[in-house]
Amino acid sequence: MSDNEEGVGGAAQSKRADARRNKETLLDAAAKVFVASGVDAPVRDIAREAGVGLGTIYRHFPTRADLVIAVYRHQVEACAEAGPALLASSTSPYAALREWINLFVDFLVTKHGLASVLRSDSAGFESLHSYFLDRLLPVCAELFDAAAAAGEVRSDLTTYELMRGVGNLCVGAEGDDRYDALRLVDVLISGLRPPG
Repeated sequence: MSDNEEGVGGAAQSKRADARRNKETLLDAAAKVFVASGVDAPVRDIAREAGVGLGTIYRHFPTRADLVIAVYRHQVEACAEAGPALLASSTSPYAALREWINLFVDFLVTKHGLASVLRSDSAGFESLHSYFLDRLLPVCAELFDAAAAAGEVRSDLTTYELMRGVGNLCVGAEGDDRYDALRLVDVLISGLRPPG
């Protein structure tokens, strides 16, 4: 391979990496706007948050449903990747679990708006829900089991019960300024401490 061919290949790889980063920046911005304003937030707000033009968003995501699904998958992956990183870097397994649950709450607040966007595609919504459980239940289990093994949380609950409880506390949070799901989830997580 000539130096020129290597340069062209390297430039193509660099462009793909840049495109991937730009798309992730856009998805992070959309998630932030969705958490603050719901999935019906104007696309121009997302573009402003991401620092891009409207055309860039529509080029990647021709419909709002495309954008919402991409944000959903992006947040699932971010939550899944955060679990092991938090476990490795936190002061304790309980601290890692607590921080991960806060990320999970942000995700859930966004997720609840998904139903209205995908109302016409219940099979698509069901497959996303399965994807969500398959990816996040094992991550939460790893964090919860580590905290239980360290004696930092009670061990008479299942991971599914914990995730379901957090999820139930987040229902309706995106539409009610008087309700702070994160505050109530914090009470739940504090209640995981073993008695005594």
